[in-house]
Amino acid sequence: MKRWELIFSIILHAIFLIVVYIFQAAIFPHLRLDGLVPLMLPVAVAGVALYEGRYVGGITGLFAGILCDISFNQPAASFTVLLTLIGLAVGLLSETVFLPGFVTFLLTSIGVLIVCAFVQMVPLLMTPLVTLGVQPIPLAMLMNTAIAQTTYSLIVAIPIWFFVRALGKRADRGPQARPKKEKPQKAKES
Repeated sequence: MKRWELIFSIILHAIFLIVVYIFQAAIFPHLRLDGLVPLMLPVAVAGVALYEGRYVGGITGLFAGILCDISFNQPAASFTVLLTLIGLAVGLLSETVFLPGFVTFLLTSIGVLIVCAFVQMVPLLMTPLVTLGVQPIPLAMLMNTAIAQTTYSLIVAIPIWFFVRALGKRADRGPQARPKKEKPQKAKES
């Protein structure tokens, strides 16, 4: 990859993350559905990792995790570590096992959102053990909230797929980046 291609790629990914962060932190909190706000950054990380691979996915996960930790009331660095690992894992699977496509993106998004919901539930489950006099939140209520938030986030994930797919097939990868298909040569008869 040439230097200008790398710079262009970094700028495109940064713009994409900032736009997704603005939607997640500034716009969707005003469009709450039954008190829920969709998680967009984890889905964006999974999509970028699916189409770009483990290195770009890990770096995208690192910066998206920092943005999530800024906007969420979670233990310090929990989403930074989580989204970095998700970017690396999904990117590695995309390089070895997964075929990039809409169904793979949707299934990966479901898995990522379930993991993020679990990470968000852990502090709520542990609070009564640490703080005396605090009533525990029923697990069934937390599970219902996690399922509803995952469903709401999946609805928002569909437009994200178009952007991560376009980001993965961007124009700075000219014809030299794509392998040429060779035509089979016919044997000459003598």
